[in-house]
Amino acid sequence: MKRAFSLALLLAVLWWLLSGQTSPLLLGFGVASVAGTVWVTQRMGIVDRESHPVHLSRALLRFWVRLVREIVASNLDVTRAILSRPLAIEPHFLRVRTVQPTDLGKVILANSITLTPGTVTVDVEGDELLVHALTRASGQAVADGQLDRLIPRDVEETR
Repeated sequence: MKRAFSLALLLAVLWWLLSGQTSPLLLGFGVASVAGTVWVTQRMGIVDRESHPVHLSRALLRFWVRLVREIVASNLDVTRAILSRPLAIEPHFLRVRTVQPTDLGKVILANSITLTPGTVTVDVEGDELLVHALTRASGQAVADGQLDRLIPRDVEETR
C-alpha cells in the first residue's frame, strides 16, 4: 500500500509538472489517469522493491543532491582546464577498485562517473572499473572513491 500511494503521488506530481494544467476538468482527467495507472500496476503486480524503491527515498535524495554538486564542481574544473593557456588537460586511463557489493551498485557508480564531466567509465570487470579522465584532478577524484562513497549502501538487488 505504501508503494502504491508513493507511486500515485509521484505520478500526480509528474503529470501536473509536465502538463501545467489547472482547469478542474483537466485535473480530473489527470487524477483519473493516475488512478487507472496505479490500479493497473497493482493488478499486474509490478510495483515492488526494485521497480519503486520507496525504502531508498532519503538515501537517494541525498545521493542525487551530492551527485549534482559533484557534477557542477566537475563542470567548473573542466571549463577551467579547457580555457587555460596552455591547455591543462591530461587525458589518461585509470583502473579503480570499487567497494560496491552488488552489480546494481557498480552500475550506479559507473553511470555516476560517466555523468560527471571529464570522466567516462569505459569498462566494468569484477570489482574494477576502467575510467578515462580528462584531467589529473578528475582522475584523482575517481581514484579517491568520492563517488563510490556517495552511493547508498542499502542498494540491493532483488531476484
